Amino acid sequence: MDIILPVAGFGTRLRPQTWSKPKPLVGLAGKPMLAHVLDRVLHVNPAQLVFITGFLGDQIERWAATNYDVPSVFVEQPEMLGQTDAIIRTRDLVAGDTDALILFPDMIFEADFSGLATADADAVMYTKEVEDPSQLGIAVVEGDRIVRLIEKPQEPISKLAVIGIYYVRRMADLYAAIDEQIEKGIKTKGEYFIADAFQLMIDRGAKVITAPVTAWEDCGNAEALLSTNTYLLDRMAPSARAREGVTIIEPSVVADSATLERAVIGPYASIGENVTVRDAVVRDAIIDAGATVESVVIEHSVIGQRANVRGHAARLNVGDVDQIAL
Repeated sequence: MDIILPVAGFGTRLRPQTWSKPKPLVGLAGKPMLAHVLDRVLHVNPAQLVFITGFLGDQIERWAATNYDVPSVFVEQPEMLGQTDAIIRTRDLVAGDTDALILFPDMIFEADFSGLATADADAVMYTKEVEDPSQLGIAVVEGDRIVRLIEKPQEPISKLAVIGIYYVRRMADLYAAIDEQIEKGIKTKGEYFIADAFQLMIDRGAKVITAPVTAWEDCGNAEALLSTNTYLLDRMAPSARAREGVTIIEPSVVADSATLERAVIGPYASIGENVTVRDAVVRDAIIDAGATVESVVIEHSVIGQRANVRGHAARLNVGDVDQIAL
């Protein structure tokens, strides 16, 4: 099985964090969100990781080469024309008779991939029932098959959201559907969505079924990122070592290289590599690598890499290298 990871988006809803790094490398709970995603799929022993990169894609290439020994290949999506415009660019890298797991890595999930190879289906879509699916894709199911897919429905006729994880038994079938989609100009709100390609497969008679996820946490904006940080920290074993003159309130994660002086950390604080926290309180916050937080109370905030924040109590969303005096 190959794993295909479309990581080319601009991540506009996570700015200012994504001005200087691609969205999948934004940190939470001690490491980039893409690392949390790969933690959940590498046990399937993929033949290769296929990254579709775009803005700042060189950072993802360097990060993957440094942190993983799984064979990895990269292809660029030069213009953001949609999901299947990205996926069709992998055709020269993924053989048509190969099965693949496609993951859009801007969320954290808990899912079972163990039965995919023996599933009685041409494709499997992972889904979760939600209250408001209006900004998502939904699946309409009859019996054990998906019969209709609708992207961002104005009037949802199903609450079964498709969350961005897809298994395809033969990638040639999906590539053929994408070719047809692009040839016919089938778009949703000006973009080529994967739901429309799968709908073409379904209309041709392909059996597409659903599989559940037991958890699904969005990372789309700063508010969601902090909520997902909380979710992850609640499920991690305590790991922060004691520091003299410092109070660490679990659950929190603190990099060993961080410098803490006269500080209260937590609960729900993620302190990255080489961060300095001095004379400060940090709770419900993500402080990314190399940042300095001094003489301030930081809560419900995201502080980017190498940012410098000094002052008094605040809620902030600070990008990389910014200098903030409160």
